[in-house]
Amino acid sequence: MANISAKDVAALRAKTGCGMMECKKALVEADGNMDEAIKVLRERGLQVAAKKADRIAAEGIVAIKEGNGCAAMIEVNSESDFVAKNEKFQAFVGKLLDTILVNKPADVEALNSCKLAGSDETVDAAMKEQTFIIGEKLNIRRFVIVDGAVSTYVHGGGSIGVIVKFNLDGIAADNAEFAECAHNVALQCAAMNATYANKEDVPQSALDEEKQVLMTQIANDEKNKNKPAQIIEKMVLGRLGKFYENNCLSEQAYVKDDSLTVAKYVDSVAKTLGGKIAIDSFVRFEKGEGLQKREDNLAEEVAKLTAGN
Repeated sequence: MANISAKDVAALRAKTGCGMMECKKALVEADGNMDEAIKVLRERGLQVAAKKADRIAAEGIVAIKEGNGCAAMIEVNSESDFVAKNEKFQAFVGKLLDTILVNKPADVEALNSCKLAGSDETVDAAMKEQTFIIGEKLNIRRFVIVDGAVSTYVHGGGSIGVIVKFNLDGIAADNAEFAECAHNVALQCAAMNATYANKEDVPQSALDEEKQVLMTQIANDEKNKNKPAQIIEKMVLGRLGKFYENNCLSEQAYVKDDSLTVAKYVDSVAKTLGGKIAIDSFVRFEKGEGLQKREDNLAEEVAKLTAGN
């Protein structure tokens, strides 16, 4: 049996990021061979990832990177917020974004099959290895790639990410005043959480549902019960304006000057620049939205830690 020194263990830990005891066990199993020990740790990583597959990962990070004429945004989930703040985890997410920008995969399954940027292993294998190193379940939930003139914004250290796409006519995408305007719209999108970019994007089914709700509300009001149907219809159409204000980014009151809508603010900047700017679309990711959150019972955790003491 090879003599495993503390220096060997430290060297393996530096290469893999794994714990000291795990590194020592791997070196013992590999009879001191560093490459074999790394292989052992990676193989164990696959086993650890499988054991953690059913655990809840609803924390994590939303990150964005631009390159190759487009912007990519990704949400990677972890079990705890502590991991999301880890610099190595964030660097790994950056490599995932690099991989997306280079390969432009169609979906998460395709991304998992890609070679991780700067590595010979697949994204899937790298994710499992990171699960072993970090000790928590990790999951690539979603990503998006947006081409064209865009502005991006990440809020709260990765809690919310936004990409807004613009259509430009007579204005360069690298114009400083346009960039400031676009950034302000991205901030608005992150803060106000619209559902649609423009009125034209609202599907007829959503409008029909809203009209039905409004008609029922008006009909149930004692003051309106004797009004003709055509009058109620006109009242409904009048109230739809509020629906657009709440749900369409371009129709929202601009947060920095609520005397303007976002669309009017954008138009004012375009007029100053002698061209046209239109909000084309946006994508907004909020970390963990719609996912089940892990609920920890502090009393139970303390009891477990103090048991037997």
